Amino acid sequence: MALSAVAPHNQSKRITPIWVSRVSPYLICIGTFLVVWQLVSLVLGVGRLPGPINVIVDTWDPYIIHPFFDDGGTSKGLAWQILISLQRVAMGYGLAAIVGITLGGILGMNRFLGKGFDPVIQVLRTVPPLAWFPITLMVFQDSTTSAIFVIFITAIWPIIINTAIGIREIPEDYINVARVLKLPKNAYIKDIVIPATIPYVFAGLRIAVGLAWLAIVAAEMLKADGGIGYFIWDAYNAGGDASSSQIILAIIYVGIVGLLLDRLVAFAGRKLSKGAA
Repeated sequence: MALSAVAPHNQSKRITPIWVSRVSPYLICIGTFLVVWQLVSLVLGVGRLPGPINVIVDTWDPYIIHPFFDDGGTSKGLAWQILISLQRVAMGYGLAAIVGITLGGILGMNRFLGKGFDPVIQVLRTVPPLAWFPITLMVFQDSTTSAIFVIFITAIWPIIINTAIGIREIPEDYINVARVLKLPKNAYIKDIVIPATIPYVFAGLRIAVGLAWLAIVAAEMLKADGGIGYFIWDAYNAGGDASSSQIILAIIYVGIVGLLLDRLVAFAGRKLSKGAA
């Protein structure tokens, strides 16, 4: 009798904390952030820093409830602006992934080339993304192509470096087994190099996708026809009463999309790592 009376009480104790533990950190932390933001807005003034309530009120129609509106030209909803930016990122990031993994593989497997090109890579990877933009405009004479190249040149370095490091970190035992079995080059790359380097490659790809998203927003703020970066800069230049709220809403969208891109690359990396294991 005593055991049966205690069991339901213990069961309810186990069920309740699971739900609370999952939701409460988000509610408490995000709620605290929003409250602090609103208080800072009241101290500084809504004109200087709109609070979360002001942002929602100012941008509700059309930017929140009509994200896909299109009035022609660059007057589009935030969903369209983000899709324009994502198209540019997809092209630049895709090229960076293909070229970066290839070059990283070559530099990782050839110690002579890896050592020789390391100073070049270390110098070029420290160049800020926007420093490339004037040169690319002069070369390509097109803002969209220039923006794609800026994404490419920004994202490629962590992919090259991580791929090369991944190959160099292959356990010596794996290499010795390949030598003993006299594996052909193709089999060595397929069965040993690729499975061993996938975690490193995707670590580089995760860093690169964040850099690519940062680069496109910055590039579009300088010179672009459409895109989320263009929207932010255009809202700033407009200088209307709701400009600050529009900029903050766009920044929130940029952060959410950047988080989703990072999670997408991480998910793909986990799936491929399991498949190659």
